[in-house]
Amino acid sequence: MSKPDKATKAASSWIEAHKADLSTATATIFDYGETAWREYRSAAWYVDKLRAEGFDVEEGSGGMPTAFCAHWTNGPGGKVMMYAEYDGIPGQCQAAVPYEAPREGLPYRAGGHTDPHSGLGIGALGGLLATKAAMQKHGISGTLRFMGEPAEKVRGSKPIHAARGYYDGLDAALSFHPYYMDPLCNTVRWDTHCGAAYAMVYRFSCPEPERWGWVATTHPTDDGARRMGGPHPSAPPIPQAHSDVRAPGAQDALVQMYHLSRMTRDAMLPHRGGWSISEAILSGGQATADNLPARQCDLQYMIRVPTVEDAERVTLALDRNAEAAAAATGCTWERIWVSKSRPGLANHTLAQATWEALEQAGAPVWSAEATQIAQDIQKVAGHTPSPSPWLPAIGTLIAPQEAEALLRRDMPPSQLNSTSDDYTEMCWHAPTARLYVGRPALSGGPYPGWVLNALGGIPACIDPMVETAARTLSATALRLMQDRELRDTAKREFIRRTSQNKIEPLCDYDPPLDLDWPEYVETPRGRSWR
Repeated sequence: MSKPDKATKAASSWIEAHKADLSTATATIFDYGETAWREYRSAAWYVDKLRAEGFDVEEGSGGMPTAFCAHWTNGPGGKVMMYAEYDGIPGQCQAAVPYEAPREGLPYRAGGHTDPHSGLGIGALGGLLATKAAMQKHGISGTLRFMGEPAEKVRGSKPIHAARGYYDGLDAALSFHPYYMDPLCNTVRWDTHCGAAYAMVYRFSCPEPERWGWVATTHPTDDGARRMGGPHPSAPPIPQAHSDVRAPGAQDALVQMYHLSRMTRDAMLPHRGGWSISEAILSGGQATADNLPARQCDLQYMIRVPTVEDAERVTLALDRNAEAAAAATGCTWERIWVSKSRPGLANHTLAQATWEALEQAGAPVWSAEATQIAQDIQKVAGHTPSPSPWLPAIGTLIAPQEAEALLRRDMPPSQLNSTSDDYTEMCWHAPTARLYVGRPALSGGPYPGWVLNALGGIPACIDPMVETAARTLSATALRLMQDRELRDTAKREFIRRTSQNKIEPLCDYDPPLDLDWPEYVETPRGRSWR
Protein backbone atom coordinates (compact mmCIF):
# COMPACT_ATOMS: atom_id res chain seq x y z
CA MET A 1 0.00 0.00 0.00
CA SER A 2 1.52 3.28 -1.15
CA LYS A 3 1.66 6.33 1.10
CA PRO A 4 -0.63 9.26 0.33
CA ASP A 5 1.00 12.12 -1.58
CA LYS A 6 0.72 15.81 -0.69
CA ALA A 7 -2.45 16.30 -2.73
CA THR A 8 -4.20 13.33 -1.10
CA LYS A 9 -3.18 14.62 2.34
CA ALA A 10 -4.60 18.02 1.41
CA ALA A 11 -7.90 16.43 0.37
CA SER A 12 -8.04 14.44 3.61
CA SER A 13 -7.37 17.63 5.58
CA TRP A 14 -10.19 19.35 3.74
CA ILE A 15 -12.57 16.51 4.70
CA GLU A 16 -11.46 16.66 8.32
CA ALA A 17 -12.03 20.42 8.39
CA HIS A 18 -15.50 20.07 6.83
CA LYS A 19 -16.78 17.07 8.78
CA ALA A 20 -19.51 19.11 10.43
CA ASP A 21 -20.67 20.52 7.08
CA LEU A 22 -20.83 17.05 5.52
CA SER A 23 -22.77 15.77 8.53
CA THR A 24 -25.31 18.59 8.30
CA ALA A 25 -25.69 18.06 4.55
CA THR A 26 -26.28 14.32 4.97
CA ALA A 27 -28.94 14.98 7.60
CA THR A 28 -30.60 17.57 5.35
CA ILE A 29 -31.00 15.21 2.38
CA PHE A 30 -32.10 12.41 4.72
CA ASP A 31 -34.80 14.63 6.17
CA TYR A 32 -36.09 15.62 2.72
CA GLY A 33 -36.84 11.93 2.05
CA GLU A 34 -37.99 12.60 -1.52
CA THR A 35 -38.82 9.76 -3.90
CA ALA A 36 -38.32 8.91 -7.58
CA TRP A 37 -38.72 11.77 -10.08
CA ARG A 38 -39.96 14.08 -7.32
CA GLU A 39 -36.69 15.04 -5.59
CA TYR A 40 -37.25 18.78 -6.01
CA ARG A 41 -35.72 20.07 -2.79
CA SER A 42 -32.82 17.61 -2.86
CA ALA A 43 -31.81 18.50 -6.42
CA ALA A 44 -32.14 22.22 -5.70
CA TRP A 45 -29.90 21.84 -2.63
CA TYR A 46 -27.15 20.22 -4.71
CA VAL A 47 -27.44 22.76 -7.53
CA ASP A 48 -27.15 25.70 -5.12
CA LYS A 49 -24.21 24.11 -3.31
CA LEU A 50 -22.29 23.31 -6.48
CA ARG A 51 -22.78 26.81 -7.90
CA ALA A 52 -21.58 28.30 -4.63
CA GLU A 53 -18.45 26.12 -4.98
CA GLY A 54 -17.71 27.49 -8.46
CA PHE A 55 -19.21 24.76 -10.65
CA ASP A 56 -21.10 25.43 -13.85
CA VAL A 57 -24.40 23.55 -13.48
CA GLU A 58 -26.90 22.47 -16.10
CA GLU A 59 -30.25 21.97 -14.38
CA GLY A 60 -32.74 19.47 -15.77
CA SER A 61 -30.09 17.48 -17.64
CA GLY A 62 -31.43 14.89 -20.06
CA GLY A 63 -34.89 16.42 -19.86
CA MET A 64 -35.28 15.36 -16.21
CA PRO A 65 -36.33 18.22 -13.88
CA THR A 66 -34.56 16.78 -10.83
CA ALA A 67 -31.32 15.85 -12.62
CA PHE A 68 -28.26 18.04 -13.14
CA CYS A 69 -24.78 18.04 -14.64
CA ALA A 70 -22.01 20.12 -13.02
CA HIS A 71 -18.51 20.95 -14.31
CA TRP A 72 -15.39 22.55 -12.87
CA THR A 73 -12.07 22.76 -14.65
CA ASN A 74 -8.56 23.70 -13.62
CA GLY A 75 -7.11 23.50 -17.12
CA PRO A 76 -6.39 20.63 -19.54
CA GLY A 77 -5.87 17.15 -18.18
CA GLY A 78 -7.86 14.24 -16.88
CA LYS A 79 -11.63 14.19 -16.72
CA VAL A 80 -13.14 12.39 -13.75
CA MET A 81 -16.82 12.03 -12.84
CA MET A 82 -18.59 11.35 -9.56
CA TYR A 83 -22.31 11.54 -8.88
CA ALA A 84 -25.06 11.86 -6.29
CA GLU A 85 -28.21 9.86 -5.88
CA TYR A 86 -30.84 11.32 -3.57
CA ASP A 87 -34.14 9.47 -4.04
CA GLY A 88 -35.78 7.53 -1.24
CA ILE A 89 -38.58 4.95 -1.13
CA PRO A 90 -42.28 5.40 -0.35
CA GLY A 91 -43.41 3.83 2.90
CA GLN A 92 -40.04 4.23 4.64
CA CYS A 93 -40.51 7.48 6.57
CA GLN A 94 -38.18 6.90 9.51
CA ALA A 95 -36.81 9.69 11.68
CA ALA A 96 -33.15 9.86 12.64
CA VAL A 97 -33.85 8.51 16.15
CA PRO A 98 -33.04 5.18 17.88
CA TYR A 99 -36.64 3.98 17.88
CA GLU A 100 -39.40 3.56 15.33
CA ALA A 101 -41.02 6.89 14.46
CA PRO A 102 -41.85 8.77 11.27
CA ARG A 103 -40.28 12.14 10.59
CA GLU A 104 -42.18 14.94 12.29
CA GLY A 105 -45.52 15.81 10.72
CA LEU A 106 -45.52 12.90 8.25
CA PRO A 107 -47.11 9.45 8.11
CA TYR A 108 -45.07 6.24 7.89
CA ARG A 109 -46.17 5.82 4.27
CA ALA A 110 -44.21 8.92 3.21
CA GLY A 111 -40.79 8.63 1.58
CA GLY A 112 -37.55 7.87 3.34
CA HIS A 113 -33.99 6.72 2.77
CA THR A 114 -33.09 3.06 3.03
CA ASP A 115 -29.73 2.49 1.28
CA PRO A 116 -29.17 5.44 2.23
CA HIS A 117 -28.82 7.67 -0.82
CA SER A 118 -28.53 10.68 1.49
CA GLY A 119 -25.12 9.43 2.64
CA LEU A 120 -24.23 8.20 -0.84
CA GLY A 121 -24.67 11.61 -2.41
CA ILE A 122 -22.88 13.59 0.29
CA GLY A 123 -20.03 11.05 0.45
CA ALA A 124 -19.50 11.63 -3.28
CA LEU A 125 -19.91 15.40 -2.93
CA GLY A 126 -17.32 15.43 -0.14
CA GLY A 127 -14.91 13.52 -2.37
CA LEU A 128 -15.56 15.95 -5.21
CA LEU A 129 -15.01 19.12 -3.19
CA ALA A 130 -11.94 17.69 -1.45
CA THR A 131 -10.48 16.85 -4.86
CA LYS A 132 -11.17 20.38 -6.11
CA ALA A 133 -9.54 21.93 -3.03
CA ALA A 134 -6.41 19.80 -3.43
CA MET A 135 -6.20 20.55 -7.17
CA GLN A 136 -6.32 24.26 -6.46
CA LYS A 137 -3.79 24.08 -3.64
CA HIS A 138 -1.23 22.06 -5.60
CA GLY A 139 -1.86 23.38 -9.10
CA ILE A 140 -3.19 20.08 -10.50
CA SER A 141 -4.94 20.50 -13.82
CA GLY A 142 -8.00 18.60 -15.00
CA THR A 143 -11.78 18.64 -15.04
CA LEU A 144 -14.34 17.37 -12.55
CA ARG A 145 -17.87 16.41 -13.55
CA PHE A 146 -20.60 15.77 -11.00
CA MET A 147 -23.95 14.29 -12.02
CA GLY A 148 -27.25 14.46 -10.17
CA GLU A 149 -28.98 11.13 -10.70
CA PRO A 150 -32.67 10.99 -9.67
CA ALA A 151 -34.97 7.97 -9.48
CA GLU A 152 -32.26 5.34 -8.96
CA LYS A 153 -34.71 3.08 -7.17
CA VAL A 154 -36.54 2.62 -10.47
CA ARG A 155 -33.26 2.76 -12.46
CA GLY A 156 -34.44 6.06 -13.86
CA SER A 157 -31.85 8.64 -14.87
CA LYS A 158 -28.62 6.88 -15.82
CA PRO A 159 -29.87 5.13 -18.99
CA ILE A 160 -31.19 8.49 -20.17
CA HIS A 161 -27.98 10.34 -19.32
CA ALA A 162 -25.98 7.59 -21.04
CA ALA A 163 -28.02 7.69 -24.24
CA ARG A 164 -27.76 11.48 -24.38
CA GLY A 165 -23.98 11.60 -24.07
CA TYR A 166 -23.42 12.80 -20.51
CA TYR A 167 -20.86 10.08 -19.75
CA ASP A 168 -18.89 10.47 -22.96
CA GLY A 169 -15.33 11.80 -23.04
CA LEU A 170 -14.44 10.84 -19.47
CA ASP A 171 -11.22 9.24 -18.28
CA ALA A 172 -12.99 7.67 -15.31
CA ALA A 173 -16.37 7.34 -13.62
CA LEU A 174 -16.20 6.70 -9.88
CA SER A 175 -19.31 5.01 -8.50
CA PHE A 176 -19.84 4.69 -4.74
CA HIS A 177 -22.56 2.89 -2.82
CA PRO A 178 -23.14 2.17 0.89
CA TYR A 179 -23.13 -1.55 1.70
CA TYR A 180 -23.28 -3.98 4.60
CA MET A 181 -23.66 -7.47 3.11
CA ASP A 182 -20.76 -9.89 2.68
CA PRO A 183 -18.68 -10.06 0.62
CA LEU A 184 -19.09 -6.65 -1.05
CA CYS A 185 -18.45 -4.48 1.98
CA ASN A 186 -15.46 -2.11 2.03
CA THR A 187 -14.16 -3.26 -1.31
CA VAL A 188 -14.34 -2.64 -5.06
CA ARG A 189 -16.12 -4.86 -7.57
CA TRP A 190 -13.70 -6.88 -9.65
CA ASP A 191 -15.14 -9.07 -12.45
CA THR A 192 -18.78 -9.73 -11.56
CA HIS A 193 -20.57 -6.43 -11.98
CA CYS A 194 -24.29 -5.80 -11.73
CA GLY A 195 -26.57 -7.14 -14.43
CA ALA A 196 -29.27 -5.80 -16.69
CA ALA A 197 -32.51 -4.31 -15.43
CA TYR A 198 -35.76 -3.41 -17.15
CA ALA A 199 -38.52 -1.45 -15.45
CA MET A 200 -41.88 -0.68 -16.99
CA VAL A 201 -45.43 0.25 -16.16
CA TYR A 202 -48.35 -1.63 -17.69
CA ARG A 203 -51.27 0.73 -18.03
CA PHE A 204 -54.79 -0.67 -18.40
CA SER A 205 -57.52 1.66 -19.65
CA CYS A 206 -61.25 1.10 -19.98
CA PRO A 207 -62.40 3.91 -22.31
CA GLU A 208 -65.78 2.39 -23.27
CA PRO A 209 -67.03 0.17 -20.45
CA GLU A 210 -70.59 0.24 -21.83
CA ARG A 211 -69.59 -1.71 -24.95
CA TRP A 212 -68.96 -4.79 -22.80
CA GLY A 213 -72.68 -5.31 -22.35
CA TRP A 214 -73.82 -4.65 -25.89
CA VAL A 215 -75.38 -7.58 -27.71
CA ALA A 216 -73.42 -8.11 -30.90
CA THR A 217 -74.46 -9.64 -34.20
CA THR A 218 -72.21 -11.70 -36.40
CA HIS A 219 -72.14 -12.38 -40.07
CA PRO A 220 -70.03 -14.61 -42.27
CA THR A 221 -67.36 -13.12 -44.52
CA ASP A 222 -65.73 -14.33 -47.67
CA ASP A 223 -62.91 -16.01 -45.78
CA GLY A 224 -65.32 -17.87 -43.52
CA ALA A 225 -64.48 -15.83 -40.42
CA ARG A 226 -67.22 -14.42 -38.21
CA ARG A 227 -66.87 -10.76 -37.33
CA MET A 228 -68.55 -8.73 -34.63
CA GLY A 229 -71.25 -6.28 -35.69
CA GLY A 230 -72.60 -3.18 -33.98
CA PRO A 231 -74.73 -2.86 -30.84
CA HIS A 232 -78.13 -4.52 -30.72
CA PRO A 233 -81.04 -2.08 -30.89
CA SER A 234 -82.19 -3.32 -27.50
CA ALA A 235 -79.25 -1.68 -25.69
CA PRO A 236 -80.52 -0.31 -22.33
CA PRO A 237 -81.83 3.24 -22.06
CA ILE A 238 -79.72 5.79 -20.19
CA PRO A 239 -81.77 5.74 -16.93
CA GLN A 240 -80.82 2.10 -16.34
CA ALA A 241 -77.18 2.36 -17.43
CA HIS A 242 -75.71 1.94 -13.92
CA SER A 243 -77.51 -1.34 -13.44
CA ASP A 244 -76.69 -2.77 -16.85
CA VAL A 245 -73.89 -5.14 -17.74
CA ARG A 246 -70.60 -3.30 -18.22
CA ALA A 247 -66.86 -4.08 -18.47
CA PRO A 248 -65.12 -5.21 -15.28
CA GLY A 249 -62.69 -2.34 -15.89
CA ALA A 250 -59.05 -1.45 -15.37
CA GLN A 251 -58.88 -2.51 -11.73
CA ASP A 252 -59.84 -6.06 -12.64
CA ALA A 253 -57.33 -6.00 -15.49
CA LEU A 254 -54.60 -5.04 -13.02
CA VAL A 255 -55.58 -7.87 -10.68
CA GLN A 256 -55.62 -10.35 -13.57
CA MET A 257 -52.19 -9.19 -14.72
CA TYR A 258 -50.77 -9.30 -11.20
CA HIS A 259 -51.90 -12.86 -10.52
CA LEU A 260 -51.23 -14.22 -14.00
CA SER A 261 -47.66 -12.93 -13.91
CA ARG A 262 -47.17 -14.36 -10.44
CA MET A 263 -48.42 -17.72 -11.63
CA THR A 264 -46.19 -17.79 -14.70
CA ARG A 265 -43.06 -16.29 -13.11
CA ASP A 266 -41.17 -19.57 -12.80
CA ALA A 267 -41.70 -20.19 -16.51
CA MET A 268 -40.30 -16.84 -17.66
CA LEU A 269 -36.60 -17.62 -17.17
CA PRO A 270 -34.33 -20.68 -16.87
CA HIS A 271 -33.98 -22.23 -13.44
CA ARG A 272 -30.35 -21.20 -13.10
CA GLY A 273 -28.49 -18.07 -12.20
CA GLY A 274 -29.74 -15.20 -10.09
CA TRP A 275 -32.72 -13.10 -11.10
CA SER A 276 -35.74 -11.41 -9.62
CA ILE A 277 -39.00 -9.88 -10.77
CA SER A 278 -40.93 -7.56 -8.49
CA GLU A 279 -44.08 -5.55 -8.96
CA ALA A 280 -45.78 -2.54 -7.40
CA ILE A 281 -49.23 -1.05 -7.91
CA LEU A 282 -48.55 2.51 -8.96
CA SER A 283 -52.23 3.43 -9.23
CA GLY A 284 -55.28 1.26 -8.67
CA GLY A 285 -58.43 2.93 -9.93
CA GLN A 286 -60.60 5.69 -8.60
CA ALA A 287 -61.61 6.05 -4.97
CA THR A 288 -65.39 5.90 -5.24
CA ALA A 289 -68.37 4.18 -3.71
CA ASP A 290 -70.25 4.34 -6.99
CA ASN A 291 -70.76 1.32 -9.20
CA LEU A 292 -68.60 2.55 -12.07
CA PRO A 293 -65.68 0.52 -13.44
CA ALA A 294 -62.15 1.84 -12.93
CA ARG A 295 -61.03 3.68 -16.05
CA GLN A 296 -57.24 3.41 -15.59
CA CYS A 297 -54.79 1.40 -13.46
CA ASP A 298 -50.98 1.20 -13.57
CA LEU A 299 -48.86 -1.78 -12.52
CA GLN A 300 -45.07 -1.41 -12.36
CA TYR A 301 -42.53 -4.22 -12.84
CA MET A 302 -38.82 -4.32 -12.08
CA ILE A 303 -36.81 -7.10 -13.75
CA ARG A 304 -33.27 -7.76 -12.47
CA VAL A 305 -31.43 -10.32 -14.58
CA PRO A 306 -27.86 -11.11 -15.72
CA THR A 307 -28.35 -10.28 -19.43
CA VAL A 308 -30.36 -8.07 -21.75
CA GLU A 309 -31.62 -11.21 -23.49
CA ASP A 310 -33.12 -12.40 -20.19
CA ALA A 311 -34.84 -9.04 -19.73
CA GLU A 312 -36.29 -9.19 -23.24
CA ARG A 313 -37.60 -12.71 -22.61
CA VAL A 314 -39.43 -11.62 -19.46
CA THR A 315 -40.83 -8.55 -21.19
CA LEU A 316 -42.32 -10.71 -23.93
CA ALA A 317 -44.00 -12.91 -21.32
CA LEU A 318 -45.38 -9.89 -19.46
CA ASP A 319 -46.69 -8.44 -22.72
CA ARG A 320 -48.62 -11.64 -23.37
CA ASN A 321 -50.07 -11.53 -19.88
CA ALA A 322 -51.11 -7.90 -20.34
CA GLU A 323 -52.86 -8.76 -23.60
CA ALA A 324 -54.77 -11.59 -21.92
CA ALA A 325 -55.74 -9.48 -18.90
CA ALA A 326 -56.96 -6.64 -21.11
CA ALA A 327 -59.01 -8.96 -23.33
CA ALA A 328 -60.69 -10.54 -20.33
CA THR A 329 -61.77 -7.24 -18.79
CA GLY A 330 -62.78 -5.00 -21.65
CA CYS A 331 -59.62 -2.89 -21.51
CA THR A 332 -56.80 -1.69 -23.67
CA TRP A 333 -53.19 -1.83 -22.50
CA GLU A 334 -49.86 -0.15 -23.11
CA ARG A 335 -46.32 -0.60 -21.83
CA ILE A 336 -44.59 2.57 -20.59
CA TRP A 337 -40.83 2.28 -20.20
CA VAL A 338 -39.25 3.43 -16.96
CA SER A 339 -35.77 2.01 -17.53
CA LYS A 340 -33.64 -0.24 -19.70
CA SER A 341 -30.14 -0.59 -18.30
CA ARG A 342 -27.26 -2.71 -19.53
CA PRO A 343 -25.07 -5.12 -17.53
CA GLY A 344 -21.77 -3.81 -16.20
CA LEU A 345 -18.19 -4.22 -17.37
CA ALA A 346 -15.07 -4.62 -15.26
CA ASN A 347 -12.05 -2.33 -15.39
CA HIS A 348 -9.30 -3.90 -13.32
CA THR A 349 -6.97 -0.93 -13.77
CA LEU A 350 -9.39 1.53 -12.22
CA ALA A 351 -10.68 -0.98 -9.65
CA GLN A 352 -7.14 -1.58 -8.37
CA ALA A 353 -6.44 2.15 -8.10
CA THR A 354 -9.69 2.67 -6.17
CA TRP A 355 -8.90 -0.26 -3.88
CA GLU A 356 -5.48 1.20 -3.08
CA ALA A 357 -7.18 4.48 -2.17
CA LEU A 358 -9.62 2.62 0.10
CA GLU A 359 -6.69 0.87 1.78
CA GLN A 360 -5.18 4.30 2.50
CA ALA A 361 -8.47 5.61 3.89
CA GLY A 362 -9.20 2.49 5.94
CA ALA A 363 -12.58 1.07 6.87
CA PRO A 364 -15.07 3.26 8.76
CA VAL A 365 -14.61 3.45 12.53
CA TRP A 366 -17.53 4.12 14.87
CA SER A 367 -17.22 6.23 18.00
CA ALA A 368 -18.30 5.37 21.52
CA GLU A 369 -21.31 7.63 21.01
CA ALA A 370 -22.36 5.70 17.90
CA THR A 371 -21.84 2.38 19.67
CA GLN A 372 -24.06 3.49 22.56
CA ILE A 373 -26.79 4.43 20.07
CA ALA A 374 -26.43 1.02 18.42
CA GLN A 375 -26.83 -0.70 21.78
CA ASP A 376 -29.89 1.42 22.55
CA ILE A 377 -31.44 0.31 19.25
CA GLN A 378 -30.69 -3.32 20.00
CA LYS A 379 -32.55 -2.98 23.29
CA VAL A 380 -35.55 -1.21 21.70
CA ALA A 381 -35.68 -3.91 19.00
CA GLY A 382 -35.95 -6.63 21.64
CA HIS A 383 -32.35 -7.86 21.75
CA THR A 384 -29.76 -7.88 24.50
CA PRO A 385 -27.29 -5.05 23.87
CA SER A 386 -23.93 -6.37 22.72
CA PRO A 387 -20.51 -5.01 23.77
CA SER A 388 -19.69 -5.05 20.03
CA PRO A 389 -23.03 -4.28 18.37
CA TRP A 390 -21.71 -3.59 14.85
CA LEU A 391 -21.75 -6.12 12.04
CA PRO A 392 -18.08 -7.15 11.62
CA ALA A 393 -18.08 -6.71 7.83
CA ILE A 394 -18.76 -2.96 7.96
CA GLY A 395 -15.49 -2.27 9.75
CA THR A 396 -13.27 -4.64 7.77
CA LEU A 397 -11.59 -4.27 4.39
CA ILE A 398 -11.71 -7.15 1.91
CA ALA A 399 -9.57 -7.23 -1.22
CA PRO A 400 -11.51 -7.15 -4.51
CA GLN A 401 -10.14 -10.51 -5.67
CA GLU A 402 -11.08 -12.15 -2.38
CA ALA A 403 -14.57 -10.65 -2.50
CA GLU A 404 -14.89 -11.83 -6.10
CA ALA A 405 -14.02 -15.41 -5.14
CA LEU A 406 -16.65 -15.41 -2.38
CA LEU A 407 -19.24 -13.85 -4.69
CA ARG A 408 -18.63 -16.47 -7.39
CA ARG A 409 -18.82 -19.36 -4.94
CA ASP A 410 -22.61 -19.69 -5.22
CA MET A 411 -22.96 -18.72 -8.89
CA PRO A 412 -23.01 -20.93 -11.99
CA PRO A 413 -19.90 -20.34 -14.12
CA SER A 414 -22.05 -19.16 -17.03
CA GLN A 415 -23.49 -16.24 -15.04
CA LEU A 416 -21.33 -13.20 -15.70
CA ASN A 417 -23.34 -10.52 -13.85
CA SER A 418 -25.23 -10.47 -10.56
CA THR A 419 -27.96 -8.27 -9.04
CA SER A 420 -28.59 -4.87 -10.59
CA ASP A 421 -27.78 -1.20 -10.26
CA ASP A 422 -27.79 1.27 -13.09
CA TYR A 423 -24.23 2.57 -12.55
CA THR A 424 -23.56 -0.11 -15.18
CA GLU A 425 -24.63 2.37 -17.85
CA MET A 426 -21.42 4.32 -17.20
CA CYS A 427 -19.29 1.22 -17.88
CA TRP A 428 -20.08 1.43 -21.62
CA HIS A 429 -18.98 5.05 -21.92
CA ALA A 430 -15.94 5.37 -19.61
CA PRO A 431 -13.67 3.25 -17.40
CA THR A 432 -15.74 2.72 -14.26
CA ALA A 433 -14.98 1.59 -10.71
CA ARG A 434 -17.65 0.49 -8.27
CA LEU A 435 -16.69 1.29 -4.67
CA TYR A 436 -18.53 -0.09 -1.62
CA VAL A 437 -18.09 1.38 1.85
CA GLY A 438 -19.57 -0.15 5.00
CA ARG A 439 -22.75 1.51 6.23
CA PRO A 440 -23.91 1.16 9.86
CA ALA A 441 -25.59 -2.20 10.48
CA LEU A 442 -26.05 -4.28 13.61
CA SER A 443 -24.93 -7.81 14.40
CA GLY A 444 -27.39 -10.38 15.70
CA GLY A 445 -31.00 -9.88 14.82
CA PRO A 446 -33.31 -10.22 13.05
CA TYR A 447 -34.18 -6.53 13.14
CA PRO A 448 -37.24 -4.69 11.82
CA GLY A 449 -36.76 -2.53 8.74
CA TRP A 450 -36.77 0.78 10.61
CA VAL A 451 -33.45 -0.08 12.28
CA LEU A 452 -31.31 0.18 9.15
CA ASN A 453 -33.21 3.26 8.04
CA ALA A 454 -32.64 5.00 11.36
CA LEU A 455 -28.94 4.14 11.42
CA GLY A 456 -28.64 5.69 7.96
CA GLY A 457 -29.92 9.00 9.32
CA ILE A 458 -28.39 9.34 12.78
CA PRO A 459 -25.28 11.51 12.28
CA ALA A 460 -22.96 9.68 14.67
CA CYS A 461 -23.75 6.42 12.90
CA ILE A 462 -23.72 7.42 9.21
CA ASP A 463 -20.97 10.07 9.21
CA PRO A 464 -18.02 7.60 9.35
CA MET A 465 -19.19 6.02 6.09
CA VAL A 466 -19.58 9.42 4.42
CA GLU A 467 -16.07 10.48 5.44
CA THR A 468 -14.47 7.20 4.32
CA ALA A 469 -16.17 7.42 0.94
CA ALA A 470 -15.06 11.03 0.49
CA ARG A 471 -11.43 10.19 1.33
CA THR A 472 -11.39 7.19 -1.02
CA LEU A 473 -13.00 9.00 -3.94
CA SER A 474 -10.79 12.07 -3.63
CA ALA A 475 -7.61 9.98 -3.39
CA THR A 476 -8.60 8.01 -6.49
CA ALA A 477 -9.52 11.12 -8.47
CA LEU A 478 -6.30 12.93 -7.55
CA ARG A 479 -4.17 9.98 -8.58
CA LEU A 480 -5.95 9.85 -11.92
CA MET A 481 -5.45 13.57 -12.47
CA GLN A 482 -1.69 13.25 -11.85
CA ASP A 483 -1.01 9.91 -13.56
CA ARG A 484 -1.44 10.03 -17.34
CA GLU A 485 -0.19 6.46 -17.71
CA LEU A 486 -2.88 5.20 -15.30
CA ARG A 487 -5.57 7.00 -17.30
CA ASP A 488 -4.26 5.60 -20.57
CA THR A 489 -4.05 2.05 -19.22
CA ALA A 490 -7.62 2.23 -17.90
CA LYS A 491 -8.79 3.59 -21.27
CA ARG A 492 -7.07 0.79 -23.22
CA GLU A 493 -8.76 -1.80 -21.01
CA PHE A 494 -12.09 -0.01 -21.49
CA ILE A 495 -11.73 -0.07 -25.28
CA ARG A 496 -10.80 -3.73 -25.26
CA ARG A 497 -13.74 -4.79 -23.10
CA THR A 498 -16.37 -2.69 -24.88
CA SER A 499 -15.19 -3.81 -28.31
CA GLN A 500 -15.53 -7.48 -27.38
CA ASN A 501 -19.30 -7.24 -26.78
CA LYS A 502 -20.62 -3.80 -27.62
CA ILE A 503 -24.11 -2.99 -26.36
CA GLU A 504 -25.44 0.34 -27.56
CA PRO A 505 -27.68 2.42 -25.24
CA LEU A 506 -31.09 0.80 -24.88
CA CYS A 507 -32.92 3.97 -23.93
CA ASP A 508 -35.47 4.76 -26.67
CA TYR A 509 -37.99 6.49 -24.43
CA ASP A 510 -38.47 9.81 -22.69
CA PRO A 511 -38.30 10.18 -18.89
CA PRO A 512 -41.61 8.84 -17.49
CA LEU A 513 -42.25 11.98 -15.51
CA ASP A 514 -46.04 12.09 -15.82
CA LEU A 515 -46.80 8.76 -14.22
CA ASP A 516 -48.51 8.86 -10.83
CA TRP A 517 -45.30 8.70 -8.82
CA PRO A 518 -45.92 9.28 -5.09
CA GLU A 519 -44.84 12.70 -3.84
CA TYR A 520 -45.09 15.36 -1.17
CA VAL A 521 -47.76 18.01 -1.61
CA GLU A 522 -48.52 21.33 0.07
CA THR A 523 -52.07 21.55 1.44
CA PRO A 524 -53.97 23.81 3.85
CA ARG A 525 -53.02 21.17 6.44
CA GLY A 526 -49.33 21.70 5.70
CA ARG A 527 -46.84 19.42 3.97
CA SER A 528 -48.41 16.03 3.30
CA TRP A 529 -47.86 12.86 1.32
CA ARG A 530 -49.83 11.75 -1.72
